[in-house]
Amino acid sequence: MSDRQIRDIGFSWEFARSAEPEGLFSVEEMDLDMIQDAFDRVAKKQKLSSSKIQELIDQVRREIEQATAKLQMTENATGCSDPTSILVDLKTKLNEIAPMKQLESLQKELNVGLGKYVKIIEKCFNPDISKAYRNVDFDVHIVNQIIASHFYRQGLFDLGDCFISEANEPEAAALKSPFMEMYSILEAMRCRNLEPSLSWASKQSERLLQNGSDLELKLHQLQFVEILQNGSRSEALNYARTYLAPFASVHKVEIQKLLACLLWAGRLHESPYADFMYPSHWERLAEEFMQQFCSLLGQSFQSPLCVAIAAGVQGLPTLLKLESVMAAKKQEWQAMKQLPVPVDLGREFQFHSIFVCPVLREQGSDENPPMLMPCGHVLSKQSIAKLSKSSTRAFKCPYCPLEASVAQCKLLHF
Repeated sequence: MSDRQIRDIGFSWEFARSAEPEGLFSVEEMDLDMIQDAFDRVAKKQKLSSSKIQELIDQVRREIEQATAKLQMTENATGCSDPTSILVDLKTKLNEIAPMKQLESLQKELNVGLGKYVKIIEKCFNPDISKAYRNVDFDVHIVNQIIASHFYRQGLFDLGDCFISEANEPEAAALKSPFMEMYSILEAMRCRNLEPSLSWASKQSERLLQNGSDLELKLHQLQFVEILQNGSRSEALNYARTYLAPFASVHKVEIQKLLACLLWAGRLHESPYADFMYPSHWERLAEEFMQQFCSLLGQSFQSPLCVAIAAGVQGLPTLLKLESVMAAKKQEWQAMKQLPVPVDLGREFQFHSIFVCPVLREQGSDENPPMLMPCGHVLSKQSIAKLSKSSTRAFKCPYCPLEASVAQCKLLHF
């Protein structure tokens, strides 16, 4: 084991140990619970304060309305009015209510709660996130394309055009037209118009099948139900013969259920097949359409920019803690080629398999690939070489009592 590897392992332990008092590896749950509790308390105080303020306003309004009614009664009875006594009485009552004093008291109580909440936020979050930044040479052209693509895939076409113009990235405009088509189809689907999506699915039929998608069939099913809901049994039957029949050999059960709906034309909501009318079908189909559209376009369904930001937000607390520990030990954050601690981002951010040697704690690479031993455990090639000390000598697996030789270990491909 090299000096650098020993140093990194030692640093990982020091990092974990120094983080224990603050609970780094459970800090997210603890901090979020603390913040949630503080927020709930402030929200409760705000609702209570708002309710009391409304009661106070209603009380003042009632006193003024009563005084106004007395003035009108006096004027109608005598033809002239002396409002002095009525106004003095109103002033006395308002002084007793003391609305300004009560408002100040309520506001002061709410401000105390807000102040405590802000302190908890500041305690749980490091406002200077720039400490987690490393000097990385990004390709500005690629970054600009990612940003422009994000605007277009979000439907912000004017903003995307403005960005491309100011960034001088005309090539990024190539994605505008496809995403405009996607959003026009989605808008039609929101208006219960499936013609544009059916036309697109028909043109992409072969590619959809290659993707293992039955989107075209689902669109025809939804259109069939729409026709049937309008009470046109003959039109629905003709539609099924034309567009659903080609799918019958593979999707026999689904087609049979749809044809059974013909008996309930115009009153499908009363039938055993009422679930075909659920609005959720439209929502799921719109999302599936977007997924398939992006797939055939060669684009990811999720915006790369959104994914990068979301992953960065999750990993930021660990990176900030790592930087503070390194600064205390006078170690250079910028000089590290590999993080000495894992950053768990959850399964939603795992896009490919990663192997980390449990002995050397190094990520697998082309030069140091994972090797499968006869016992079923996996170590890196360098670990096996260090354990065996020679290509012929048998060595014991560090995780079980079985022995193996280098010749018995097989290269794994992830």
